[in-house]
Amino acid sequence: MAESNIRWYILFANYEQGLHLLDLLRQDGIKARIAPAPRAIQGELSCGMSILLEPEHLEAARACIEKHNAPHHAIVPLEGQIKSKRDRYC
Repeated sequence: MAESNIRWYILFANYEQGLHLLDLLRQDGIKARIAPAPRAIQGELSCGMSILLEPEHLEAARACIEKHNAPHHAIVPLEGQIKSKRDRYC
């Protein structure tokens, strides 16, 4: 995987866990955003929500999860999921 093209996704069993963790990350000053869980890693989880992290925020997010004992399913790296020209026709 090309390091500059990797994004990290935190997956959850349900959206309540995701929203709770997003609040905790923001309280700790960690940049993160809600994103759809990519189909490639969603697997058997029914929750289609994930939290998207840039690589430079990964270790801070892991520390936040541990500090608050925040429930989550997994933290997964994926390459090339964000396509800047998607849904553009010109």
